[in-house]
Amino acid sequence: MTLTPVPLNTMHVKLRQAAPADFPLILDLLTRCGLHTSSVTPQGCTYWIAELDGVPGGCIGLEHGEGASLIRSTAVVPEARGQGLGRALVQSALTQATLRGDRTVYLFSQEAGDYWGRFGFVPASAEAIAAALPEAPQVRSGVLKGWIAEEQAWKRNLTVPGEGVGGG
Repeated sequence: MTLTPVPLNTMHVKLRQAAPADFPLILDLLTRCGLHTSSVTPQGCTYWIAELDGVPGGCIGLEHGEGASLIRSTAVVPEARGQGLGRALVQSALTQATLRGDRTVYLFSQEAGDYWGRFGFVPASAEAIAAALPEAPQVRSGVLKGWIAEEQAWKRNLTVPGEGVGGG
């Protein structure tokens, strides 16, 4: 089944946390969006799937560290774009990171800096991500394969629940 872009208010949108059995679906969504999947793993990660009228249309992952997380594998299939799925997925990941007590969320993105800026992300160094999340699968892959130094990194500081306004 393919998705046809229609106004979001006419479709049933559902975000759900992915189960282990959803991993092949996540890989399929990423592949359909032209994203690399070699370092994608369910271990140490949480993924969400966005569905439109019961059809999977996008996903996002959050790799967990100590006090920091890394957003990865953000994808919305072409036929579902422009309907708010990406925004909903990003907000889900940021909410989860905040609830975990993370102080910072990082990501890598060469092409979508303007998009991530809308969520409060600012440029960061790949070295900062590697130091904060050395065991994250995407970081390990980047270090081992040598691409991490050329990658554009981004970060967003978070306010931890219970710390008040000045805690982020």
